[in-house]
Amino acid sequence: MLKVKSRESCLFDEISLGEVMLRLDPGDMRVRTARTFTAWEGGGEYNVARGLRRCFGLRTAVVTAFADNDVGRLVEDFILQGGVDTRHILWRPYDGLGRSVRNGLNFTERGFGARGAAGTSDRGHTAASQLKKGDIDWESIFGKDGARWLHTGGIYAGLSETTADVIEEAMIAAKKHGTIISYDLNYRPSLWKNFGGQKKAQEVNRRLVRYVDVLIGNEEDFTACLGFHVEGVDENLSALDTTNFKKMISAVTAEFSHLSVVATTLRTVKSASINDWAAVCWSSENGGTFHESIVRENLEIYDRVGGGDSFASGLVYGLMEKGDAGLAVDYGAAHGALAMTTPGDTSMASLAEVEHLMKGGSARVAR
Repeated sequence: MLKVKSRESCLFDEISLGEVMLRLDPGDMRVRTARTFTAWEGGGEYNVARGLRRCFGLRTAVVTAFADNDVGRLVEDFILQGGVDTRHILWRPYDGLGRSVRNGLNFTERGFGARGAAGTSDRGHTAASQLKKGDIDWESIFGKDGARWLHTGGIYAGLSETTADVIEEAMIAAKKHGTIISYDLNYRPSLWKNFGGQKKAQEVNRRLVRYVDVLIGNEEDFTACLGFHVEGVDENLSALDTTNFKKMISAVTAEFSHLSVVATTLRTVKSASINDWAAVCWSSENGGTFHESIVRENLEIYDRVGGGDSFASGLVYGLMEKGDAGLAVDYGAAHGALAMTTPGDTSMASLAEVEHLMKGGSARVAR
């Protein structure tokens, strides 16, 4: 299915390309009324690297850029605490005001009950958004040091006019050196709002998917990012009915026949605090095989932000280390479920906890 390079042949198991922001969390308050915030780091692509490092014990690194000031150094400190290698971070001179370059901020409310989670990003003109082709020595990363896996996604692709080109450059180099590529479509309307809208998002994502081995999305991503409209799916999109999602994935793989794995998370939002949660994965083995996780009904949510990224890291772990798409979707769904029980973008789960949940383990007190 996937020919993953050996651990011994590479310096890193996985490398993520994307922006890492400072997340400011008002806790139980609203952003508009808060007087104190808890600081975290977070970013869709980076969260996968951190999950693979801290939960699954793999060697990971992040490729990104920061303005060289105390905010950038704070985010770097969070990354170091997460155990993700920082050698490929580019530092840009700070002008004192942020006129030319700055670091991204993300104010995020967790939501509760009838009030959904909400995010307010402040990330214009950031160092990561200004990266362009030629800034990163991809040949050294994939050819000299070696990486078994590259992960990136649609959030970074929509950040500026140049970031999709950076992704494509990375993918071409990764392909040349036999590195597996995963891509999370991760559609964010706010990113594309003043950047060509959904039409532009589809143009960019369809261009990049040509290089991808493992494609990841959520319920709406395949339509929003790739333009797939399957009869009977759009108007009957139920996360508990996997039939429609299988139709969607079949349509995707019929057009993008080079894909080895396509996976989607499934979520029914009953309230911000109660969701049904599951996942479906298609692999190209045996002419195309579907695998489904169990459906976790009435899952209690503490902080849903980052749940999809934790699904992605569990999926990557299962594919990379176990070579089994069925196990991979279970690792992803369990890790995502656990990640949503704690605050912040990133996972606080352990591998033992993930495997305990996969086996049907309960939430009884462990002593």
